[in-house]
Amino acid sequence: MADVQVVGVPDAFFGEELLAVVFPKAGELLTEQELRDYCQGQISHQKIPRYFLFVDAYPLTASGKVQKFVLREQAIAALGLEEAAKTKTA
Repeated sequence: MADVQVVGVPDAFFGEELLAVVFPKAGELLTEQELRDYCQGQISHQKIPRYFLFVDAYPLTASGKVQKFVLREQAIAALGLEEAAKTKTA
């Protein structure tokens, strides 16, 4: 794995769930199940992301930082969470 960014995405019940945006190494094939299995032995179950999204590149600023707000917006569209995003939370 080359890099992972973790962001929160809207959830109608919990308010927010974890999303891991994975940028794999060139030529490396990863599956969501492999990542889940790996996480189960490393971190507690509530910290394991509910969603995994595989990308070819991250949106970057001019200085090279990852734009997490753009990742979140792209994930909401890709996962079909637009309705949950409209839900008001505290």
